[in-house]
Amino acid sequence: MRSEPQRPRPIICWGSQAHPNLQSLSTCENIYLAYSGGIDSHVLLHLCASDAQLKNKITAVYINHGLQKEATAWSKHCESVCERLSVKFLSLTVKATAKQGESPEEAARNARYAALKPLLGKEDVLLLAQHSEDQLETVLLQLFRGSGLKGLSGMPESMVFGEGRLVRPLLDVSKAQIIEYAKSHVLEWVEDPSNQQDQFDRNFLRNGIIPLLKQRWPSLAKTVSRSAQHCAESHVLIDRIADDLFNTVFDAMDDTLWLSKLKTHSSLERQLVLRQWFRFLGLKMPSQVTVQRILAEAVMAKADAGPVISVQGRQVRRFRDKLYCIKPVASCIKETILWPVSESMLKLSADTVYEIVESTRGIPKEQWLNSAVTAHCRSGGETLRLPGRNGRHSLKNLFQEAGVPVWERTSIPLFYMDDTLAAVGEYWVSDGYYSEGKEPCFRIVRRKINPKANDD
Repeated sequence: MRSEPQRPRPIICWGSQAHPNLQSLSTCENIYLAYSGGIDSHVLLHLCASDAQLKNKITAVYINHGLQKEATAWSKHCESVCERLSVKFLSLTVKATAKQGESPEEAARNARYAALKPLLGKEDVLLLAQHSEDQLETVLLQLFRGSGLKGLSGMPESMVFGEGRLVRPLLDVSKAQIIEYAKSHVLEWVEDPSNQQDQFDRNFLRNGIIPLLKQRWPSLAKTVSRSAQHCAESHVLIDRIADDLFNTVFDAMDDTLWLSKLKTHSSLERQLVLRQWFRFLGLKMPSQVTVQRILAEAVMAKADAGPVISVQGRQVRRFRDKLYCIKPVASCIKETILWPVSESMLKLSADTVYEIVESTRGIPKEQWLNSAVTAHCRSGGETLRLPGRNGRHSLKNLFQEAGVPVWERTSIPLFYMDDTLAAVGEYWVSDGYYSEGKEPCFRIVRRKINPKANDD
C-alpha cells in the first residue's frame, strides 16, 4: 500500500481536460465506479465524492478476481476508504479462468464486465478510471496486433453497457496529473505487484517501451489519442456504408447471406459485409486470414462445393445461393426413443424439442393417442407417400425439393406410429396418417431452445 503524505497544496483544476459530462452525471439514477484501490480509480472516486450532487449516487465496486493473495486485504482497504468518503461500497468475487485462446488479461476483463453489467439500470452509469496513457497502450497494442480502424480507435469515452452506459471520465487526463492530484490530496492507494510483471504485453509497453518513446516524443499520448479519434470517426462512416451493403445481401429469415447478391460487390465490400455479418451474429471480428478463406473457399467456390470453415465454434457453409454460419449440427438420435402418449413434447437434443400442437390438419388426435409413437434416425432408402401426390418419394429427393441444407438432414428425426413411418420431422406427414378439416388433429412442430445463444 502506498501513502504519499504531502503538505496541503491547491486543488488541481483540470479544466477542459476533465470529462465534459462529469457534472451531467448528476442526472443519473446510480453511479457505479469500478474501484480497484489503485491510484487511478482512487482519484476518480475522490473527485466524484467531492461533488455534493454525485456523492449520494456513488457505489464503489471492488472486483476480487482471486488471482492475487492480497485481494482480500485490498478489498478491506477499499471498504475503509469508502467509509471515510461516506460512499457506498460493494465487493464482488469473480472467476477469471482463461478459456482456450483467451489471455489472462482478457479473461479478467471479461469476468469484471460480466459481474458489473447486471448492476446497471437504464438511468445508471459505470465509471472506469482509464486515462490517456491507458489509451496510448491500447492503441499501440491494437496496432501491433494488426487491428483495423475499430481497434485503432482505442477506448471510447462513452458507450452502451448493459441497460446503462459506461463512461471513462479521465481518458484525456495524463498519469502525471493523476499522481499530482493524489499527492495534493494525500490519498492512499494500493500497488498491484503484477503491474511490474513484463510478461504481460501491456506491462511490457508501460514499463519499458513507452517511457523511451516519450523521451523522444513527449506529447505521444496526445498525438496518438488524436489519431485514435480520427480512426474512430472514419470507422463510424465506414460502418454506415458496411451496414447498407450488409442489408442488401442479408436474409433475416435465417441469418444467412445471399451469395449471388454478395458477388455483385467488390472484394473490399465483400470483406466489410462478412465482418458486419459476424458482428450481427454476436461473434468476434474475424481475422483477415479467416475472411479471405471464407471468400475463397465458400463465396467463390463452385456451386456444387461443400466447404466447411470452422471459426469460433461455428461452421461457415454454403448451400445453393446461401452462406450460413451455424453451430455444428449434432447427428440425429442414435437409438429409438419412445414418445409417451401423456407427453406433448419430446426432447431430442440439448437445444431441440419436438411438440404436438392442436390443429385442423395433421395426424388425427385419436390415431396418435392410440398408437405407439417412436422417433428414429434415418437409415437410408426411406420413402414416403404424400397427400395429394402420386407415388412414393425418397426422403433424399424430398429434402432437395424443399431446400433443406445437407447438414440439417441427418438431424431430422423420423416418427413412426406402430412401426410404420408416419412423419418426417415437422416437414411431412404420410398420406396414411394425414387428415385435414375432418377431425381434431395434432401437428408436429420443432422448437429451438435459445436458438441465438452464443456459447463460444
